[in-house]
Amino acid sequence: MKTYELAYGKTTMKVDLPEEKVIYDLVGRQATVEEDIPAAALEALRHPIDSKPLQELVKPGDHVVLVVSDETRLCYTDQFLPVIVQELNDAGIPDKDMDVVIATGTHRAQTPEEDELVLGRDMVRRLRVHQHDCRDKASLKYMGTTSRGNRVCINKLVAEADVVIATGAVTIHPMAGFGGGRKAIVPGVAGLDTINHNHVLALNPGAGTGCNPNVTSANFKDNPFHEDLMECVEFVNPAFLFDVVLTAEGKLHEIVAGNWKTAFFKGCEDLLEISGVPIKEQADVVIASGGGYPKDINLYQGTKTHMNVEKAVKDGGIAIILLECPDIVEPKVFTDWLLKDDLKKMEQEVRDNFYMAAFVAYKSRCIIDTHTVYLVTRKENFDFVRRTGQIPAASLEEAWEMARARLAEEGKKDYTITIMGHAPVTLPVLEEEGK
Repeated sequence: MKTYELAYGKTTMKVDLPEEKVIYDLVGRQATVEEDIPAAALEALRHPIDSKPLQELVKPGDHVVLVVSDETRLCYTDQFLPVIVQELNDAGIPDKDMDVVIATGTHRAQTPEEDELVLGRDMVRRLRVHQHDCRDKASLKYMGTTSRGNRVCINKLVAEADVVIATGAVTIHPMAGFGGGRKAIVPGVAGLDTINHNHVLALNPGAGTGCNPNVTSANFKDNPFHEDLMECVEFVNPAFLFDVVLTAEGKLHEIVAGNWKTAFFKGCEDLLEISGVPIKEQADVVIASGGGYPKDINLYQGTKTHMNVEKAVKDGGIAIILLECPDIVEPKVFTDWLLKDDLKKMEQEVRDNFYMAAFVAYKSRCIIDTHTVYLVTRKENFDFVRRTGQIPAASLEEAWEMARARLAEEGKKDYTITIMGHAPVTLPVLEEEGK
């Protein structure tokens, strides 16, 4: 037997497991860190990927629009934006010829305080800052229609700019494969109808057919969600991309800058190199932690664990997930959807009025309903957990005892176990998928 210790809230829980049954103890890879972000930014701007340096892409008189992520995304914008602006100034673009558009997507507008937090006080003072509003049709411009019938409407400031610089962070994304790159434009500064048309592609064509299996984390192949995004952004064709790639701890690993396609794909490859963990087989049982506080503060954040566990566990297998969830019912817009237990009706409702929280709840229920999921959480959460289709447990040991009983009922003696101590930031990649 071997003792394994996993994070739970601000503490840990232990369990003794038969070591010979454990086929993987998955952890992310160590990654180098860039400590001097402004210096790394300048290097990326002057030595970009598949592009001329930024200063050579602009000329005096150009109207430049910088698209930046809102406060929900960690990008270090306040540290790299001044470097970009200085490069533009040095190329003959004064502050008065620049606009910053906050890529809110479907999120609310930022407050003035949040603008300063994201951009830095000096940038807010010097530049015009605009909050994108996907619901304000008067502020949008029609750009064209994709092969999948998506009418692409983009913020007018972005659509009519001489030079568009898209910024953000390359991340693992459960639908687009990877976030960052083209997502600064769609959904970042797109109209609501454009966003929804794209997002519905996460579902298979035809009512009752469920999620498209290709619309998943770290996958571009035959992924219509991603392919439509690329077509959408072709209409804008940003002149320059500036994306950060972060470690699992949120530190800067590298900056990919230059051509909006090739720089983005380079960032995706590099992120997968540090976040993806190759596996040769899936396990009968996966024991996973959401990473402890604050990653397991609520179930909405916790479902990132479910999404990655699904890639490590066999179809119909057992998942033991540790999520303390002191605020388990927040946000209510998500948990209201998660409590729906008619998956066919739920799917149709998502198709009819797509938004992210609803889809995440639907996809989570699909995972829960096709596996046995034991959720280690607070006792006061038990009733709610049962209503979501999961089986609550007060400790990791209790959950393991229930899982062992289940395995015995199924007659499985040669079962296998995979451990995922930081599941939200550890992406299991089957060898076949990685080829």
